Order: sequence, then C-alpha cells, then structure tokens
Amino acid sequence: MNEQRPLAPRPPHTTPAYANYVLAVMVLMYTMNYLDRFVLTILVSDIKRDLQLSDSMMGFLMGPAFALFYVVGGFPIARWADRGSRRLVIGLGLSFWSLFTALSGLARSASELALARVCIGVGEAAGAAPAHSLISDYFPPERRATALSFFQGGVYLGSMLGLVIGGVLAEPLGWRATFIAVGLPGLAVALLIRWTVREPPRGAFDPPHAASEKASIREVVVTLGRKPTFWYVALGAGIASFGGTGLGFWMPTFFERVHDMSKLEIGLRFGIIQYVSAFLGAILTGRIADWLGGRDLRWYAWVGGISVAMMLPFFTLLLLWPDGREAIYFVIPCGLLSAGWAPVAYSVAQNLAPPHMRAMASAFIILFITFLGTGLGPWAVGFLNDWFAPRYGDEAVRWSLLIMLWTCLLGALLFVLAARTIRQDMRAGDPPEPGAEDIR
Repeated sequence: MNEQRPLAPRPPHTTPAYANYVLAVMVLMYTMNYLDRFVLTILVSDIKRDLQLSDSMMGFLMGPAFALFYVVGGFPIARWADRGSRRLVIGLGLSFWSLFTALSGLARSASELALARVCIGVGEAAGAAPAHSLISDYFPPERRATALSFFQGGVYLGSMLGLVIGGVLAEPLGWRATFIAVGLPGLAVALLIRWTVREPPRGAFDPPHAASEKASIREVVVTLGRKPTFWYVALGAGIASFGGTGLGFWMPTFFERVHDMSKLEIGLRFGIIQYVSAFLGAILTGRIADWLGGRDLRWYAWVGGISVAMMLPFFTLLLLWPDGREAIYFVIPCGLLSAGWAPVAYSVAQNLAPPHMRAMASAFIILFITFLGTGLGPWAVGFLNDWFAPRYGDEAVRWSLLIMLWTCLLGALLFVLAARTIRQDMRAGDPPEPGAEDIR
C-alpha cells in the first residue's frame, strides 16, 4: 500500500538554501554539544590517576552527574522553547555548557568535577529538543527524517572530535588544558546562532490553528499517552542508548587497557573510523526511513529495529577479536548500524506530536535516552568493571561491554512493536480538547 503524503508547500519565511544553512548551524551546535560531552571519555585514565578515582566514580562522572540534571533541566527548557524563542534558548544553553566545559579543567577534586558536569548537563539540555522543534519548522514532514538524520550527525562528529582532539592534546598538554581548549570555541558558535539564525514561524508546515496553541506538560502527556507508538519508540531508544552509550563511553578505555593503544592512536583510528561511519549511517538511515516510510509507515519503526539488531554480531566480534588493530575494521559496520535508531526515533516523535508540543515530545525521547543511556549506561559499565576486575584485571572491561551490548536487543524488539501501531497513530488527528481525556 502506498501511503505517501502530498508534499507540503514551502512557506514564505525561508528558502531551501537558508533552511539548509540553519540545519548546518544546528549540526555545528550539536557537534559542540557532543564534543564537550565526549572528550571526557578519552581522559578517563589521566583523571582517574590524578584524582585517585575508581571506575565506578568515573562512570558516575560520565553518567549520572551529567544526565540527572540534563533530564531535570530538559522539561522546563523544552517548555520555554515551545513558548518562546528557540534560537535564544539554544544560544544561551550553548554558552553555558561551553563555559563549564572549560572550567572542568580547573577541577581539583571529584566533587568539583562533578559540579562542572552538573552545569554542563543543564546547559546541554537546551540543545537537542529546541533544535528538533526549530528544524521541523524549516522542513516539511516528508523531509524531516532526512533533516533530523543530518542533525543527528552532530552526535557522531562531536564524539569523533572529542576523541581525536582529546587524543592529540591530552598527552602533550594534559587533561586540564584539553577541557579548556574544547570548551571555549562554543562561545563563538553561540554568537553565530545569535547573529545569523532566524526564529521561524511555529508550525510553518502545519494547519494554521496549531501554531498558536500552547500546551501544559499534562496536556502533552495526555496527547502522547494516546499514541502507543511514541512510548514504544521512546523506551526502545532508551534501551538501545543504555547499551550503546555504555559501549561508546568506555570503548577508548577498552582499547587502552586491553589492546595497549595510546590515546593518539585511539583518537585517530577508532575515533575517526567509528564516528565517520556512524555519521554516514545516520544520514543513510534517515533517507531509507523517509523513502520506505513514504510507502508504508511501518518502515519508520522497522528501520530502527533492524539497524539495532544487525549491529550486535559486529560489536561482538569487535570486542572478542584478539588483535586490536585488526578489530578496528569491525568498527565500520558497527558505526554504520549503531546510528540507525536515533533519527528514526526523533522523526517519529516530531511527526506524531502537534507543532506546539514538538520540543516537549523530543524532551520525552531525550528523557529516556539520557536517563537510561547517559545516566545509567556508563555507570553500569564502571560498576561491572570494578566487580570483574579482581578476576579479570584489565580484561574486565571487555566482559562488561559484552553484557551491555546485548541489552540493546530488547530495544530492537520495542521498535518492531512500534510498527504495529504506527499507521493508526500517524493518521490520528489532533487530540480532543483538554478536559476530555477521560472520554474513551
């Protein structure tokens, strides 16, 4: 059955070239978001030594210290973005997290570094959800998965640059100077957003009445609560992120401990190969989802589930291969496939939510991804490392990562379940007026 929607006309507030420019600036912002977040992962051994910390504490710094306040800040910031200037929200958040990334280099104890991570989490909460909403008002529904897959590419570019720049700078300059070097450029990007990005009319590609509506958190929950697809995708994305983020944050340590690679080698070999592959995979997945989803809406969910399931054997080979320099070649299919679920999840959320709820819809997706993924994933690996270490020593991280990897299978199954309801939920019109939520 062909379910392709008619193409939406482009509204007068933009041109294709300017829409693509705004998307490029948002990708740059999101790249800084993950660069500042991910550089810590290649500095684990240096920080652990200097501050005399355990793997569990390093996992706490990478995960809960950041993620808890990212989640707490996410909803009020998303609501602000749904009611005010998304451009302003993004620019202020970028300035805040960049400043505290630089200040991380001045930390003298675990508590000071944890405080900096808390502030980074609050600032970075202003990045993704407002940007999803803004991008959705520059691109029509039939192009959103592709646009959001390019935006999602900032995750992989930023993660790659975190490893590469961290690997290049950490050994000659130390971890403190590295934090300062990666944090300060974000202030310039914030000015670029302030001076060159225009706030688009809200709901530009949607019915005129939708753009002026305002929604409370309760109304958003009621609206999305009627759409099981949203919750299948949100939970599936969260579980995929639990395993995937645990892997991503500890893979540099895996290569350093198990295969005795230097930080520079990890950054230049693993970092570039993994995240260039993931960037290309995110873009390819978004295009495939838009192409197949235009014919059968269930493909939006199937594409996410298939990509997660297919990455599992390749990551297993990567973790078990005895030669680390040969194992690097498995990083290519791992990167291509591990990126598939995220643009699908965000695109489904944007297409299911009314225009005045889109930042909040993304905030719910980010809640699951951040709480289960960033919040618990890195800490769980650190905990398992400390538990396995008396028996396996430096090899402990290998077995911790294998356990984390296979939790992703449940996430793939939830994406498949979403395919059972997505056609009905996508076709559903606007929800009933507030107060009618008890009428079934």
